[in-house]
Amino acid sequence: MVPAWAALVLLAVLAWVVTVAQARGMGVGPGTMGLSLPLFLAMWVVMMAAMMFPSVAPIAILWSKVIRGKSNGLERTFRMASFVAGYLIAWAGYGLLAFAALLGTEQLVDASPEAAKWLGVGIFGVGGLYQLTPMKDVCLRHCRSPMMALMHYGNFKGRFRDLRVGTHHGLYCVGCCWGLMLVLVAVGVMNVAAMAILAAVILLEKLWRRGPLLARVVGVAFLTIAVIAVFFPSILPGLHAAGGMAAGGGMAGSSGM
Repeated sequence: MVPAWAALVLLAVLAWVVTVAQARGMGVGPGTMGLSLPLFLAMWVVMMAAMMFPSVAPIAILWSKVIRGKSNGLERTFRMASFVAGYLIAWAGYGLLAFAALLGTEQLVDASPEAAKWLGVGIFGVGGLYQLTPMKDVCLRHCRSPMMALMHYGNFKGRFRDLRVGTHHGLYCVGCCWGLMLVLVAVGVMNVAAMAILAAVILLEKLWRRGPLLARVVGVAFLTIAVIAVFFPSILPGLHAAGGMAAGGGMAGSSGM
């Protein structure tokens, strides 16, 4: 049980080190900041490992216990790696959508700063409303109840069973967190402070006993930020052409989470 948790935490720490180092060289700006699709996806997957792995640990630990008695040490390692790879595949798919959204945002910022402001308002509005929906509740319930998920995954068969389990759980995680991650478009995809806040929210939503209540509080906070952004668009550093704010700005100073 401990090795699975320790491995994920270690990978998360290493991913944070890489993410922070990358962010220092890029700052906070609109869009993809010149990254090509392969480089963006690589950066995105590392970011997801940093932000998501701590909250994935419970289901990963339980899955490691399931496969412990059915394979030797090397095979268990490979199976757990397949599970993690499947989880990241789900988030890489979301990264493709994020890349397209960021490209469009970049063009909008250059063409119409006023329209970009309203895009930011809409992003926080959509993210906030999703936090209050039944769909959010369903996905969060799945992520908060790994034992129920484990019973379902017991029906998965075949050579790629572990990859499918990881992907399936990852898709539920995307369903739970896509509204939270969407705000990075508005505050800057390399905004380290925003990433840290969102990672803490995700961890607490999934593991804290009052996580569902926190999800609603965050939803209200996002809606509040959407209103504030109408009058103070400077709180949306990811939607300004200058974009040279330090990674500690933006959401860190404006969020009500």
